[in-house]
Order: sequence, then C-alpha cells, then structure tokens
Amino acid sequence: MSDPFKIIEPTVISFSGGRTSAYMLWRVLQSNNGKLPEDAIVCFANTGKEEEATLEFVRDCGEKWNVPIAWIEYVWAEEPKDRFKVVDFKTASRNGEPFEELLNNKTMLPNPVARFCSIELKIRTIAKYCKSIGRKITEHDAWVGIRADEHRRASKIEPHRIPLVADNISVKDISKFWKENNFDLKLPNMNGKTMHGNCDLCFLKPAYQVQSLIQEKPSRADWWIKMEDIAKNKTDKSLGQGHMFRQDRPSYKKMKQYAISQQDMFDQDEEGIACFCGD
Repeated sequence: MSDPFKIIEPTVISFSGGRTSAYMLWRVLQSNNGKLPEDAIVCFANTGKEEEATLEFVRDCGEKWNVPIAWIEYVWAEEPKDRFKVVDFKTASRNGEPFEELLNNKTMLPNPVARFCSIELKIRTIAKYCKSIGRKITEHDAWVGIRADEHRRASKIEPHRIPLVADNISVKDISKFWKENNFDLKLPNMNGKTMHGNCDLCFLKPAYQVQSLIQEKPSRADWWIKMEDIAKNKTDKSLGQGHMFRQDRPSYKKMKQYAISQQDMFDQDEEGIACFCGD
C-alpha cells in the first residue's frame, strides 16, 4: 500500500492552525525523510479572527519542526492576482482586518449557503500566493486536515487532498499524538474538538458554542456585531437578511445580550457546519 503522506508531485498543504492539520504536516515530514520536500509548500491563511494561541501554535510548529510555513492574508487590490500579502507571526493581523477588508468590498455578509469568506480568505488567497511564486497549484489541489471520522466533510473533498482519511486517522489518534508530544496547541481539547479554533465566533459553529465563547469573553462578539451593523446600513434591500451571518438564529448583538444575562437559548446537540477551514 502506498504512503498517502509521501509527496510525489507539487503540493500545497493548507495549515489551518489546528491540531489535525498540524498532525497531517508532521506525518508529511515523517514520510519525506523528516523534512518538507522541495515540491511542497505549507500555507497558513490568517483571517485575523484566530485566537492568539493559534498563531503561537503555527509559529511553534514551524520552529520546532524546522519547516517553512508561508503566512499569508487576503488584502483588497484592484487586480485579483494581487489580493494577498505575506506576513509573519509578528505582523499577522489580530483584529479581523483581512476579513473586514473582504466584507468592505461585498454587498452582503457570508452565510451557510454563500460561504465566500473561506473561499476568498483561504482557498483563493493560497492559490494566488502559490501562483505568485511560480508554483502550478490550483485552488483545488490543497491538502486539508480532515479525518476519517469526519464523513460528511470528507465526502465533499477529492480523495487525493485528504491523506488522513486514506490512512484512517481518527480524532482519537490525533488526541493521543498531542498528549504525547512535547508541545501542543494551547486551546482546550474537548473530546477531540477545539471549540476556540478557527475564526473565534464563526457562524458555522453551533449557536450554543458561539454563546459559550461569548460568555467566556464578551468582547469576542464585538467585531461580529460591528460587521452586522455595517452591513445593515449598506446591504441592498433586495437581498433580504444579507446583513446577518445567519438568518436562522439571533444577531450577534442579541447573542451577546443572552450570554451576559446567562440565558441558555440554544440546542446543545446542534452540529456545526462543515467548512474548508479544517482543524
């Protein structure tokens, strides 16, 4: 059986900053003589809404494993090919600037049906960066950290992009690796899930999870409230509720109010919606 982590052609590894994609990167290194092959690029596309611990983890993986990681961000430019910039741990955005810049040039907010945020901030930003350095890698070629037990997400991705699935790696395998490793992501691991991971209050997370994160730190909601308020003032009325990230739940402003008043308003069994961002 061939090794799914052995790189034999130009490949870009999309590193979300989570434990799963970091484990995938580690397996790639182990299968390629302990180093990143010349045909491979590792990209971390920062949205500006990640927790500080995520940025520290990406930095630590690069330093401790001696692997180059390209830190890139979406930036608005007239020419689509120029809509990215290269940053590093120190200069990476921490207040949602890439995400906000994207929204400033849209007529509506992203939602579960139109998830243009992950497409623009991650998939296309990575593709533009790769093209800028002469790598013939399309936006559909990136390897992503999706596990074998994430059946719904895996079914939507081309098999060659999900080596963890090919190797039947589950959340238990990932958790065991990090428990035994000499460093880890400094965010709570709750039965294999990192509730704080990716964009802090991503609208694809279950509502109870979003409310819990707001209760823990109410200021987390402020950026999301600001985006909905801005969109409300400029959204074309024909788009209906285009000024909200979700039409099937309260606004972030109301969710903050519920969180502060300690009202449990949402179903604890609600599942999150799968996204490209990965873990």
